[in-house]
Amino acid sequence: MRRTSCWLVTLILTMGVWSCVSESETTSDDDSALSLPKGFPSPRVPEDNPVTAEKAELGRWLFYDVRLSANQEQSCGSCHHQDKAFSDGRVVAIGSTGERHPRNASALVNVAYNATLTWANPVLTELEDQLLVPIFGEHPIELGATGSQDEVLDRLRNDSRYQRLFAAAFPDETPTVTWDQAVRALATFVRTLVSGNSPFDRFVYHNEPNALSPAAKRGMELFFSERLECHHCHGGFNFTESSVHASSAFDSARFHNTGLYNIDGRGGYPTNNTGIFEITAQPDDMGRFRPPTLRNVAVTAPYMHDGSLSTLEEVIRTYEAGGRVITDGPDAGDGTRSPLKSGFVAGFELSDRERTDLIEFLNSLTDKNFLRDPRFADPFLESP
Repeated sequence: MRRTSCWLVTLILTMGVWSCVSESETTSDDDSALSLPKGFPSPRVPEDNPVTAEKAELGRWLFYDVRLSANQEQSCGSCHHQDKAFSDGRVVAIGSTGERHPRNASALVNVAYNATLTWANPVLTELEDQLLVPIFGEHPIELGATGSQDEVLDRLRNDSRYQRLFAAAFPDETPTVTWDQAVRALATFVRTLVSGNSPFDRFVYHNEPNALSPAAKRGMELFFSERLECHHCHGGFNFTESSVHASSAFDSARFHNTGLYNIDGRGGYPTNNTGIFEITAQPDDMGRFRPPTLRNVAVTAPYMHDGSLSTLEEVIRTYEAGGRVITDGPDAGDGTRSPLKSGFVAGFELSDRERTDLIEFLNSLTDKNFLRDPRFADPFLESP
């Protein structure tokens, strides 16, 4: 390894990529069921919903079951495809009734470590609470179960497979096949979606110096440099500063305005996508969204909260410019001049080779095992 790369690994250590190893040495039952990668800390798990293999298996069936939607047209898996790191490849998600969601479907990668659980809601911090939104929410409708709660549960109660799965997952509870149990099982399955076996992980955690190409190593140096400042928002073991784990001592909920829009010259964003301003009504929160994890980012296009950037190169060029300029249409404005833009989005210059190297590094965050792990796959494709 070159001297600069040795310095870089030291920097990564100080940012918390390896600092969690000692926390993982003492494993809990939850950790065993989650199969945490080397170097990953124990996630926060609610005391009333510990992770078990039986609960995760029930959650897997529910995740892929279209009968969970009122009209039996969509499942959770309809908007979260395993081969796309549990995103869907669309600009914005489309619900079971055909209604377009204003946001891009988030990749479900290491969700167990998310400090907050949507693009722009600082209040939703528990999976058991967040899951109620796609199941029962009406603006927009996703699964649309509101008004059909009993009908949906009856579908599950009358299925002999679910009778067995619920009984195994909740052996000490009666009655079985309740909404509370279904939500807890779904949350458990989503917590098991842990990705940590990318070429980057093998290079850093497993001491495999050839796991990264020379171009990826150069790109890694750029990524963690103060010149680009990517790591300020996308650092740590999960490549997002908005991460927590069982030993976290500080609030890690973070949201940033990245200069994607400036439709009124005062930092304004489109009315259906104003970031946490929708929740807080604080003017300075306009356009502030959570920085997502960059793990498996190469397979989760299109990008940004509204899917408005198509490729990694387009994303990088936007940050090079220090924001985005839209020259015409209802969203026209110069995001580079937004007064609400994060100080980390100041712009920088890259050569063509440096840009290619940076993309190569981002590609090295792809965990191919995660994308085809049978533990996370659609069980209806495996079973008659």
